[in-house]
Parts: sequence; structure tokens; C-alpha cells
Amino acid sequence: MVEMLEEAIDKMKTSLEPVPVVLVGGGSILFPNDLKGASEVLKPNHFGVANAMGAAISQVSGQVERIFSMDELGREKTLEQAKDMAREEAIKAGADPSDLTIVDLEDVPLSYVPGNVTKIRVKAAGTLLKTRKEEYTGTVK
Repeated sequence: MVEMLEEAIDKMKTSLEPVPVVLVGGGSILFPNDLKGASEVLKPNHFGVANAMGAAISQVSGQVERIFSMDELGREKTLEQAKDMAREEAIKAGADPSDLTIVDLEDVPLSYVPGNVTKIRVKAAGTLLKTRKEEYTGTVK
């Protein structure tokens, strides 16, 4: 396990010089404080729960991936419809409706299907709604 980490450190380096390495997550406690290729090994406060902390502060998202016919509404209105659907999925997942952003949009026309058909994938993301945050952290009475 240590050898695999040291190999990974060497692969990500841009020179032969040792680099500082920051270890976080539950498994990081298993690694020694000296690693080949590392100038120093850092384990910040609460390093064992860093992954859980990242998950707790991450944004909530919703995604839609569907085939749409653009004959009825046209391209712009169809894209807006797909964005609205992604926003609704994010809200269902607990995102704050006032803080939603479209973070990814892919539109792929399907030439092998009759009609004006396209595959649209949209992802919307936003912060966790405060009331949902309280539910997840156990502060709701």
C-alpha cells in the first residue's frame, strides 16, 4: 500500500524534486510520516474526516438526460425546458431554488433518427436548502 502511494506521488510530480504531500481521509492514518518522493507529509487537523466534510459542504445537483424532439418548441425553448427539468431535479434533491446554476449542458443532434431530434443532458447545482441542511445535521426539533 505504501509502495502504491509512493508510485502515485512519483507519477504526479512534474520534476524529480520531492514535493509536499497532504494526506486526508480515513485511510491516511495508515501511512507513515516519511514517504519516498515527499519532502514532507502533512496531515491537517481532522484529516480523518476530510472526505465527510467535503461531502457536507458540496452542492446539491440534479441532472436530466433525455431525447427531445425540437419540431414542436424549437431549439431554444427545448433547451429551456430541459434546464427547467434539471433545476426541478436539483430542488427535489434538496437544493435551494433561489441559488441554482446550470453547470453542464450537452446537446447532441441525432442524425440517424427521423425528425429534428437531439439528446440533451443538463446538470443544475446549488447550495443545500437551509431546512434540508438542518434535517441532515440533526438540528431540527
